[in-house]
Amino acid sequence: MKKLKVYSVVVAVIALIVAVLLHNRAQIKAETLNLHASSYAVTVAPVEERAITRDLDLVGTIDANNDVHIISQTSGKVKKVLVQVGGYEPSGSILFHIDDKLQVAALELAKVALQKATNDYDRYKRLYKESSVTDSQLESAQLAYESAMDRFVVAQRQYNDTKITTPISGYITSRRVNLGDYVTPGMPVAEVVDISTLKVTVNVNERDIMDFRPGDKVKITTDVYPGTDFTGRIRTISSKADADHTYPVEIEFPNSRQHPLKAGMFATVYLSARTPSESLVIPRQSLVGSVESPQVFVVEDGKAVLRNIVVGEGYNNYLQVLGGLHLGEKVITTGQDNLENGYKVEVAG
Repeated sequence: MKKLKVYSVVVAVIALIVAVLLHNRAQIKAETLNLHASSYAVTVAPVEERAITRDLDLVGTIDANNDVHIISQTSGKVKKVLVQVGGYEPSGSILFHIDDKLQVAALELAKVALQKATNDYDRYKRLYKESSVTDSQLESAQLAYESAMDRFVVAQRQYNDTKITTPISGYITSRRVNLGDYVTPGMPVAEVVDISTLKVTVNVNERDIMDFRPGDKVKITTDVYPGTDFTGRIRTISSKADADHTYPVEIEFPNSRQHPLKAGMFATVYLSARTPSESLVIPRQSLVGSVESPQVFVVEDGKAVLRNIVVGEGYNNYLQVLGGLHLGEKVITTGQDNLENGYKVEVAG
């Protein structure tokens, strides 16, 4: 009998708890419905069409206009060094003197031989006019002269090679030999770069590459000189894409004396498409969520309707719309933080 009474009490308590929970749930639902019945103040902006110029900002590394590795053309011991790393050398400047005793001797012998062959050839030409020598004798004298001339040219070149010069004007970036070192033909001895003109190569994707042409003006900025713009021009555009389907574009620009740059620095290149394109756009602040899963609230019949959209690139304060919206529709730009799909809204004047 006692057990029956206990079970009755337990059942009664459970029933009371369930009744209270159901009452609270109904009350919360009613309050929510009353809350949602009121409208939310929002501002809107129309989906509009604008002529957009696609601007690309791409980062590249600055390269020298010319970068030359100086190679020794002769063998011998370095007897004089006339260059320091970091120094500027005009084109034709002598950087190193190589021991030239053998070359000087060979050149003197070649000069003597050439002088003799020249005199003999001149004498034979006079005698030939007087019919005092035969055709074969004149021809032999001519061949001796030409052979002596060839030996002289070789000796002169070998002597000149003992003075290693720079073929371009520029700054010495490395020196690989010192006084007393022995060099051989083909051995690198120094490196010189010409940075009077600089170049930057950036990679442009296949969708945008047709908007650019050689000669187009380009704006260039660097972190070294914030707020300073450099003006360059597109020099070349590759006709072949790389493995990532991008096309190398080389931009050339003069180095500045007031804001000098060095090879190896980073630069940002700003490319503007030649022809603006018409696109649907919406304000950036209307976007709900992330660019990876973009959504906006659209006003339909006084309600906020959540819409999935497809966005393209950003242009200043606007986003390009590729799908999900139509021209003239109203997207909510402020007040959307408190909204859910279907909430009533009131557009602020």
